[in-house]
Amino acid sequence: MKNRQMMILGAGIYQVPLLKKARELGFHTIVVSCPGPYPGFSLADEVLYLDTTDAEGILAAARERGIGGICTTGTDVAVRSIGLVNDELGLSGISGAAARSLTDKSLMKKAFAGAGVRTADFRKVFDLSEAKEALRELGAPCVVKVTDKSGSRGVIRVDSEEELAEAYAAARAVTGKPYLLVEKFIEGHEIGVDAFICRGEAVLLLPHDKLMFHGARTTVPVGHIFPYPMSAALEADLKEQVRRIILATGMDNCAMNMDAFVVGEKIYVIEAGGRCGATCIPELISMYGGIDYYGQMLCAAAGEPSDFSLKTAVPCRASLLYREKPGRLAAIREEKIAEMAERGIQVSFDYAPGARLPAMRDGTDRIGQVIAPCADAAAFGEIFREAMDCAVIEEEI
Repeated sequence: MKNRQMMILGAGIYQVPLLKKARELGFHTIVVSCPGPYPGFSLADEVLYLDTTDAEGILAAARERGIGGICTTGTDVAVRSIGLVNDELGLSGISGAAARSLTDKSLMKKAFAGAGVRTADFRKVFDLSEAKEALRELGAPCVVKVTDKSGSRGVIRVDSEEELAEAYAAARAVTGKPYLLVEKFIEGHEIGVDAFICRGEAVLLLPHDKLMFHGARTTVPVGHIFPYPMSAALEADLKEQVRRIILATGMDNCAMNMDAFVVGEKIYVIEAGGRCGATCIPELISMYGGIDYYGQMLCAAAGEPSDFSLKTAVPCRASLLYREKPGRLAAIREEKIAEMAERGIQVSFDYAPGARLPAMRDGTDRIGQVIAPCADAAAFGEIFREAMDCAVIEEEI
């Protein structure tokens, strides 16, 4: 009989659907997370209060319990722990070497360069003087980027040397590494790509457009649009860049999330991760392709048969729900959410009535999400407004 103990790293909002699906499929769920008010704890069969970056501690717990699989979604910080456990226990999923490469952008970019992945020129810098030299060499505009975070945190565009000191200090404040990257800014259309890599090949490959929130110094992806239309030439180039990423990193038997720029008929890779994307991507893949993406990822992690072949091609869109200024959630109109669900529109909120709602600064400042089968931008704009109207929000004075 198959080992049905599934260790899931993270108990936050992005792991909740994975936990629900694991329980639905009959897995015994062991959730690993630091203590905190995380919604995933109540869905777990067992809770381990460990930092998801504590790879050795997680390995010891996994070995003690004899787990059959380990998985996460929507976060990069747990991927190294998953790689170590997979290596040591012989489980299905990303390797430790691939996880290390994909969770440090400096290692990733070096691997990309070695395998001929098309990406922006970059410099690794340890102090402000090195950052200034990199900016001079690469030429403005550039992007100052932390190497150990996701969700656009610590990614700041600079258009001149006068802007560099502030950007450098802001990025250093959010990283645990002693270095940053300075990258040449590429003018292009940014897209996302999600894939599942199995036996060295992308058995699922879905490019998608992005919905962006534009802040003062950065842009934050807040949603996605499926599908992203591609010419035959662009699609062929995307497949080639993904092939080279697999070669560069050794990633296998895992989900992949990638950010890229489209420039003419070419793909420039920004970065890739060895896990599924966040911001409603698993739900959109399921809606678009007629597959249970959370379920298939869990089966793959458990070493059980999985099927990532698309059954449908339903255009769909999703967005985080967010505010440009803080407020307080007074009530949720549940009857309105139910009415929208009857139309195939999924609306959910991350906060309970009475909670203070944050202003949007980065991807962690979401207050909920909306997912809908919809091909038209104007129609989805109205759906977004309907979804926000499901919340009664009191403005702060």
